[in-house]
Amino acid sequence: MLLLAFGANAQQNTAVIRAGQNKTVISKYIYSHFAEHLGRCIYGGFYVGDTSKIPNTAGVRNDIVAALKKMKIPSLRWPGGCFADTYHWKDGIGPKDKRPSIVNKWWGGVTEDNSFGTHDFLNMCELLNTDPYLAGNIGSGTVQELADWVQYVSSDNKNPMSNLRRENGRDKPWDVRFWGVGNEAWGCGGNMTPEYYANEFKKYSTFMTGDKLFRIASGANSADYHWTETLMKTIPSHLVEGVALHHYSVIDWNKKGPAVKFTEDQYFRTMKSALFMEELVTKHSAIMDKYDPQKKIALVVDEWGGWYDVEEGTNPGFLFQQNTMRDALIAGVTLNIFNNHADRVRMANLAQAINVLQAVILTDKEKMILTPTYHVLEMYNVHQDATLLPVELTTKDYVFGNEKLPAVSVSASADKAGVAHISLTNIDPKNAQEIEITVDASAYKNLTGRILTSKTLQDYNSFSTPDKLKPVAFKEASLKGSKLKVKLPPISVVVLELKK
Repeated sequence: MLLLAFGANAQQNTAVIRAGQNKTVISKYIYSHFAEHLGRCIYGGFYVGDTSKIPNTAGVRNDIVAALKKMKIPSLRWPGGCFADTYHWKDGIGPKDKRPSIVNKWWGGVTEDNSFGTHDFLNMCELLNTDPYLAGNIGSGTVQELADWVQYVSSDNKNPMSNLRRENGRDKPWDVRFWGVGNEAWGCGGNMTPEYYANEFKKYSTFMTGDKLFRIASGANSADYHWTETLMKTIPSHLVEGVALHHYSVIDWNKKGPAVKFTEDQYFRTMKSALFMEELVTKHSAIMDKYDPQKKIALVVDEWGGWYDVEEGTNPGFLFQQNTMRDALIAGVTLNIFNNHADRVRMANLAQAINVLQAVILTDKEKMILTPTYHVLEMYNVHQDATLLPVELTTKDYVFGNEKLPAVSVSASADKAGVAHISLTNIDPKNAQEIEITVDASAYKNLTGRILTSKTLQDYNSFSTPDKLKPVAFKEASLKGSKLKVKLPPISVVVLELKK
């Protein structure tokens, strides 16, 4: 957990890290991702087809697989998003030349040929060494359709769906654990009330049979606390393992602003929206605690990230946006929030993996670049499945006009080898922040670190300058006894490693 104090009267930034006082594990699934049939995320992103000159395995780009494996992607959500509630999985199995086409009504009205389907996705997850998270269709689908999909991918018995899978070339099941029961049921998933959706969820969940299924209910839109309350009090605990939450860092849904040529005012408002995640997680968790004090049900933030206007000249329905240092800071503060609430937040999925919204990878034909967001996720992967170290933080403000935000964000963990990692962000675009950290029960001797920073918030990696922003060694930290002194440059993300 994080105890936070900030204000203009704070004389200095300080933090106390309490080693050995917590048994909460930061689930690796907090670092999960999202791949929707949207724009160039699947087709032209992950998937180029097995006849492409771009090196691939069964049509999936080898360079993307290598990059995501280095980042350590624990789970990948598919096929949506809004697309999920129009997707009929049986259209995407069997011989590719026999599969019917589909019009993607939500994202650009484009026609897709269903050449990337269940087998393609689940085999790709095996390449990535990641756990699949399938989002089921309860908007335009049926209970039988979802029950059949569960059986098709997870059953090893002799039954119609297992036999069909074998006919399509896969003998052993993939044993899919994570299942979304619909998506955004309050909106594109059916415009349902929470009361109606809760009953639909119970019906669908009842007929999803299999060992160790992790069924995730379509959760609230940002601060809709009534939605969470209704689900928690209506759905029996034996039918649900996770409740979702969606929140994007957005200035104004009607005028989101540019991805690159933004002002400091737009930056401040974006970061204010990103930091609102702290309040959302706290309040939704408190509601869940009333009905589930043992915290058996996970809060799953399976859509989060920055959302801006699309790049000029691109299809508005493809949601393609450039990724700047601002996005790195969104990732840094958001992941710190999730880490510090790891007792309840046990999965989160950045939206989205490739070419869509706050992507970690962008492609242009054979070219591929890693975004600033990618580098933050790669730096932070040291927290995956490590034990949370509680932080008591006092931070100065980042002041803009008459408003202010906490300048510094921190989270910390210790891995199984006893190595501690501290991740810090400074969102202030003008001022460096010096912070003194007391590491309780410290016996640490060696200190190293990496930093991601840039000269301006608007800096980004392009196809002509793909390595403009990347992590480098960090030298502005010193350790003496239990005291750690760190100087964070403006707009920076730092991860420190302490060894005994």
